[in-house]
Amino acid sequence: MSFPTLPALLASRDLPPAELARDPAAAVLRIYAWMHVARTGDNRILDLFRQGLIKGTVTGGQGNEGLIVPLALLADKATDVISFSHRGFGGHLVWSGHLCDHLNQYFANAASPTKAREGNIHHGDPAARSLPMISHLGAMLSNVAGLTDSQRRLGRPAVGFAFFGDGGSSTGDIHETLNLASLLSLPVIFVIENNRYAYSTPTSEQFAPDTELWRRAAGYGMEGFAIDTTIDVAATAQTLAAAIEKVRKTSRPLLIEAHTLRLRGHAAYDTCDYLLPGESDGFFARDPLPKFRAQLVAAHGAARLDAIDAELNAWIEACITVSLAVPRPAADAAAMLADVFAPENAPLPWQPTPAAPENLNNAQAINLGLRKILTERPESLILGQDIGTYGGAFKVTEGLLATFGRARVFNAPLAESACTGYAIGLALAGHRTIEEFQFADFVTEAMTQLTLNAATYHFRSGAKVPVVFRLPCGGGLTFGSFHSQELESVLLAFPGLKALYPSTAQDAFDCLLAAYEDDNPVLLFEHKALYRRGKSHVAWNPAYRDVWTPRHVRSGQHATLVTYGEMTHLATEAAAYLETEYEKTLDVFDLRALAPLRLDAIRASLARTHRLVVLHEGRRTHGFGAELVSQILETQFFDLEAPPLRIASLDLPVPFAPELEAAYRPTRDTLIARLVTWLD
Repeated sequence: MSFPTLPALLASRDLPPAELARDPAAAVLRIYAWMHVARTGDNRILDLFRQGLIKGTVTGGQGNEGLIVPLALLADKATDVISFSHRGFGGHLVWSGHLCDHLNQYFANAASPTKAREGNIHHGDPAARSLPMISHLGAMLSNVAGLTDSQRRLGRPAVGFAFFGDGGSSTGDIHETLNLASLLSLPVIFVIENNRYAYSTPTSEQFAPDTELWRRAAGYGMEGFAIDTTIDVAATAQTLAAAIEKVRKTSRPLLIEAHTLRLRGHAAYDTCDYLLPGESDGFFARDPLPKFRAQLVAAHGAARLDAIDAELNAWIEACITVSLAVPRPAADAAAMLADVFAPENAPLPWQPTPAAPENLNNAQAINLGLRKILTERPESLILGQDIGTYGGAFKVTEGLLATFGRARVFNAPLAESACTGYAIGLALAGHRTIEEFQFADFVTEAMTQLTLNAATYHFRSGAKVPVVFRLPCGGGLTFGSFHSQELESVLLAFPGLKALYPSTAQDAFDCLLAAYEDDNPVLLFEHKALYRRGKSHVAWNPAYRDVWTPRHVRSGQHATLVTYGEMTHLATEAAAYLETEYEKTLDVFDLRALAPLRLDAIRASLARTHRLVVLHEGRRTHGFGAELVSQILETQFFDLEAPPLRIASLDLPVPFAPELEAAYRPTRDTLIARLVTWLD
C-alpha cells in the first residue's frame, strides 16, 4: 500500500536537546507541525466516528499536545521506552508509523497494525519499544520499568516514559511501580497528565483537595516537579529536555506532574454534563495550540503559518482517503486462534548436564534447573519475595543469590502486580525472567498483569512474552485458605497462558527448562507437598520437551484415569490397591501440561477402556476436571459404558485443621472408596 509522502516539516521525528538549544526557531516549527497534525487528526477522527466510519469509541488528545508532542520529539526513538495513554495520539504519530498506519488502526481495517484485534488508541509498536496500552492504566507503568531496565542491562542508555492521569494516580499499581523504580534506580520519567478529571470525577473526589501530586515523589526517594504545559510550549520543551538529560545521566527516576487540558470529554460518548457552567470555556481559553501559533505568526508571519497549515491539512485528508479505501479485515477464526500463542521455537542449546543421575526431591530438582538456567543463559534472571538470602519460603532458591548475585537473583518487594509487570517488560526486550510467587494464592494480586496483559500480548501486538511464573500451590499441609489454593481453572479460563504441573523430580526439572525456553508466558504449578516427598533420579533428558504431553503412568483395562500434580501419586497408589484387592486395573495418565491440552493418547485409551475418571485437587464446581471431561467426551462420547467420574475437592474455602482439610480434599482412602463403588 502506498502512503502519501510526509511533508518536509514532518520528515524528522527527533528533536535532540542540543538541537533545541542550537536552533530554537526551527525546533519550534517542527513542534508546531506535529501538534497541528495531532490536533487536526484527533478532530477528524472524531468526525469519522460520528459518521459511523469508526466503531467502538474514540478518545482525544485535544489540549494535551503541548506535553505529548515535545516529549515524544525529545525522546531517543532508537533506544528509549514509552507507553502512551488515552491522550497520546500525537505521541504515537511522532514515535513510529505513518499517519495511515494509525488511521488504519482506528478504522480496524485489513491494514490495521493490530490486525483489527485491538481498539483504536490501545495500539503501540513493541518492536520500537512503544508499549500498547491496556485499559487498566496503572498496570502499564511496571512494563515500562521492566523494558527500560532490560535496555540498560543490554548497555543501552535508555530512558523510560510512563504516562498516567490524575485519576490513575489513585491506583495501587502506580505506587508499587514508583517504589520499584526507585529501589532499582531505574531511569524512568513518570508523567502525571493532570487535566483535573478522571472521566467525570474531578480531582477533588480522587484525593485531598489542593494536593500537589508531584510532591509524592519524595516518599519514594525521587525528584519531582510540576509544569503547566498550557502556557508556553517552547518553555515546556526546554524543561522536558533538561529533565530527560538528567535522568539519562543519573539513572534515577523522576515524577513530573504535567498540568494539561482535556478539551473534549473522556471519550466520544461523554456528554460533559458534569462540568460547571463556563468551565469548558475556561479550558479553551487556556488551549496551548492557538497561543503557540500566535507566537509563531509574530515571528514568521501569518502567510508562513497558513501555508504550513494548508500543506498539513491536505496531507491529512489524503491519508484519510487512502485509509478509507482499505478493505475490511477477513473474519478468519483460524488465523486468530493461531496467534493466541507465539509459534513454537527451536530448543535452546542446553549443555547435557547433569550427565549422571542425581538423587533429588522436587525442590532440589527445581533448584538444579534454576542453577542450570542462570549458568547457561545470560539473558535469564529470577525474582520473587524472600528468594535471596533466605532462599524462598520453601528454600527452592537456596544458594542462588550467593552464586549469581543480586543482578540475576532479585529479592523483590511486596508488590506482586508491579513485579509481574516488570517481568513482562524485561521479556519484551529479550530477557527471560522466572518469577516466584511465594504462594500461588498471591497470584490474585497480579491477575491483570497475568491474564489481561501478558496472556494477550502476542494476540494483540505480535510481541513475545517469555516469562515463567512459578506457583507453589496445593493443600494437605495445614496452611489454610490463603496458602493452599489450586487456581489452574481460574487462570486458564483466560487464553494465552501455557501451564505445566509436574508430579516427579525429573518432570519438575524438565518442566522448568521447557517453560523457560517457550516464547509465551508459562505458569509452572509446583505442589508444595511434593517439594520434599521422597527423592528420585534426575539427569539431563534430551526429551525434556515431552512434558508438553501426558505421561502414561500405569497400564490398565477397566478405566482411564486422568490426573496431575500430587494427585498423580494418590492415583498410582489407588490403582495398585485396586489391582491387588479387586483385580481391577486402571490406565493412569499424568497430564503434566494443562495448557495447551494434548489428549490424543487419553482418547485412544478411553476407546479401549470405555470408562473415564478425572481426578484433581481443585474444587469440583468450575474445576479443571469439568473442562477435561467436556473436551474428551466431545469426541469419545459413544466409547463410554458409564458416566464419567469426577473426583475433586469440596466447594468451599480450604479449611485449616488437618481433620477438616482431609475431609475437604481427595485422599488415598476416599479415592479408593469412590473408585470401588463406581467400578462396581
